[in-house]
Amino acid sequence: MNTTKNSTLQKLLTREVVKLGVVGLKTPQEVIAYGGSLLEAAGKVNKQYIKDMILAYESLGPYIVMAPGLAMPHARPGGNVVENGISFLQLKTPVEFQHSSNDPVKIVITLAGASDNGHIDLLQDLSSFLGREGVIEQLSQITSYEELMKMI
Repeated sequence: MNTTKNSTLQKLLTREVVKLGVVGLKTPQEVIAYGGSLLEAAGKVNKQYIKDMILAYESLGPYIVMAPGLAMPHARPGGNVVENGISFLQLKTPVEFQHSSNDPVKIVITLAGASDNGHIDLLQDLSSFLGREGVIEQLSQITSYEELMKMI
């Protein structure tokens, strides 16, 4: 695997934007808002970006559920993103996003791209990592930030 991509993911996935065993989230909107709030607290996005992600889900449907058990909420890049960012949530209780075949969701990777190219680059980096055999199931089983970093 390309170490540049790995180091990019490691750089973006700081402890403050990774939460494991998250409880109490029951709706896709709550999940999206929680993932976005981690990015907001890290200074990557403003509140409007979180609203934009929720609106995108509500208007476009569960297109963000990319694979069985995996959602990747995001919104259009622009002025509401300060700099590229990713947050990682592992939900203790999976949430239904109303996807026809990939529900329920247990892993949520919230994306914030400062530009169209930044957004695409983030998706490509994540796709190469997430495309590895069994990685989504492994992500749903990890119990520490260190385990996540070791996987990347």
